[in-house]
Amino acid sequence: MDQTVTELSERLDAARRAPGGSGQAALDRDQEIHRLTARLRTLRRFGLDLCLGHMLPENDSQPVYVGRIGLTDRTGRRLLVDWRSPAAEPFFGATHADPMGLVSRRRYRWTRGRVSDYWDEVFSAEALEGRAALDDESAFVASLGASRSPRMRDVLATIQADQDAIIRAGSRGALVVDGGPGTGKTVVALHRTAYLLYSDPRLGHRRGGVLFVGPHEPYLAYVSDVLPSLGEEGVRTCTVRDLVPEGATAPPESDPEVARLKASTELVDAIEPAVALYEEPPSRGMDVTTPWADVWLSPADWLDAFAAGLNLPHNEARDDVWEALVGILLERHDLEARLDDDGLDIELEATPAMVRRSLEQNRELRTAFERSWPLLDAEDVVGDLWTVPAYLRRCAPGLEIADVRRLQRPDPTAWTRSDLPLLDTARLRLGDREAARRRSRQDAERAAEREERAKVVEHLIASDDSDMHIMWMLRGEDLRGALDDGGGDTEDPGADPLAGPFAHVVVDEAQELTDAEWRMLLNRCPSRSLTIVGDRAQARHGFTETWQERLGRIGLDRVALASLSINYRTPAEVMAEAEPVIRAALPDANVPTSVRESGVPVQHGATADLASVLESWLAAHDDGTACVIGDPTFEETSRVRSLTPVLAKGLEFDLVVLVRPERFGDGIEGAVDRYVAMTRATQQLVVLTDR
Repeated sequence: MDQTVTELSERLDAARRAPGGSGQAALDRDQEIHRLTARLRTLRRFGLDLCLGHMLPENDSQPVYVGRIGLTDRTGRRLLVDWRSPAAEPFFGATHADPMGLVSRRRYRWTRGRVSDYWDEVFSAEALEGRAALDDESAFVASLGASRSPRMRDVLATIQADQDAIIRAGSRGALVVDGGPGTGKTVVALHRTAYLLYSDPRLGHRRGGVLFVGPHEPYLAYVSDVLPSLGEEGVRTCTVRDLVPEGATAPPESDPEVARLKASTELVDAIEPAVALYEEPPSRGMDVTTPWADVWLSPADWLDAFAAGLNLPHNEARDDVWEALVGILLERHDLEARLDDDGLDIELEATPAMVRRSLEQNRELRTAFERSWPLLDAEDVVGDLWTVPAYLRRCAPGLEIADVRRLQRPDPTAWTRSDLPLLDTARLRLGDREAARRRSRQDAERAAEREERAKVVEHLIASDDSDMHIMWMLRGEDLRGALDDGGGDTEDPGADPLAGPFAHVVVDEAQELTDAEWRMLLNRCPSRSLTIVGDRAQARHGFTETWQERLGRIGLDRVALASLSINYRTPAEVMAEAEPVIRAALPDANVPTSVRESGVPVQHGATADLASVLESWLAAHDDGTACVIGDPTFEETSRVRSLTPVLAKGLEFDLVVLVRPERFGDGIEGAVDRYVAMTRATQQLVVLTDR
């Protein structure tokens, strides 16, 4: 370990001292520094506890040690195999039904850099002699009830075979991971992200990388340490709201019917015709006058110029359309200027540059172009749909008149969360207003650099009075190309890092996404390579379809389904009380089976007991976390959170105190909120009501 840290530190120092360069060279240097820094951080973060355990293969007297990352000594001897490598797969996937060639397996639990516990599993009768088999009192099951912290605890060493099989599944198409509370869906999603980045070169950062989408900010904070602990620090993480700038302040839609209308893709599809209305060429021709000739610009010429903008974002295509229009006029102008009224050739007095300048300054032409292809803002396009009924009816002809009226509002920019998919689609369709200007500026800078470089080369050649005229070699195209810094490969500094495209997208709590929100994610994942994690029974607004039916409706036809049915988190005592709550609303809910009992029954009391319940628990527990769900007046402390059922989703706590769960609502939404809140507990659940 010490040798590796020293060697990596030296390589990192050398990389930092190396010339920065530009273009691809600068990008390669930055990525190498990032890679070395991430590996060093992992080594220093864990030390010897990089080692997860070891396994003994059949016909091999030496155990194979498995680590968070691979490690070899200076002689090339393998000390640790990376947990994501094929060689490490039996360490996680072996079962008594399928030992995968193992005789035994040992897993460690580390505390402050030392092995504090371990548990063995054996897979043959011979190896069992003198050793205990895994049972309910094993270290593994005991570890499931360990105290929680504000961040997700490290569970890499305890990944089970059913979870590992999903983690290592291929990346083609969409994989749905369906499982109830406590089955490790989030664990699978995070470790699968790290595994795919390691094993699939098509998903690397240069190919777009991976986007990880969580349900809310408390969830992202809770899992923020997991990917860095696995050596992956370049994964973009966000919520759906983060994909659009307005998402930070947008409240929920107050009218359920308006929210339902905006949740479908019909209104998202209205963005295309809404923008197309601003891409209509003039229906009448016009004379374009220059100092040298008058040129007729017909409607067909306008159509030809507009074709240059096909399949490009509206604002970014604008310069291309203008260039096509000017090109048509230049060609036509050249013919007109060569003929006088008698059809005789005359001397052409204007250069193309002069004619171009005249066309660009032609106010009538500019006005016609601005009217036919104006610069647009996404906020204006979407806002007009909510304030101009005729505009909305034309762009979404399938809407009923009553629905058109319902969608109108006095303030067009009073954005809600239901507006975010439309704003996102509009921005994608329009493109960046400044992108073309930035490209033009970069092209001009590179052209100036090339011109200056050419002057330097000519000066070196002219001043070379050596016998061999070495500088004359600079006239060669290969050497001139070597001097080019490749600046065209640099990233656009103004680009949105969440705009994509991404090679793979991972979505947790996916059962809550509307069709319109799915469109936001699919727009960022053209490969349609996704990991979709969720539980239909935890969908607040109901989920009556199958996953295949739901995803097929939004355009995903290659869908594989994997199910998790073992509850590793929630004690059996809590699940016994939570199961009837969800089955009353959803009789076929996928309720998982708990593998352990806490020995602590669910406690019921009055809301007035809240303070005493927390005081007693804190006095009896030196560590761990608690959460009060359902009391917005409760003030958080360092160890006790206060959350709504929605914001508690995806999290876990040692103690959960449910306050007035009967007020969570009726129907599916209320039942789901109660079920989700109850199953956040890993040790104890207390339900307080007004008596």
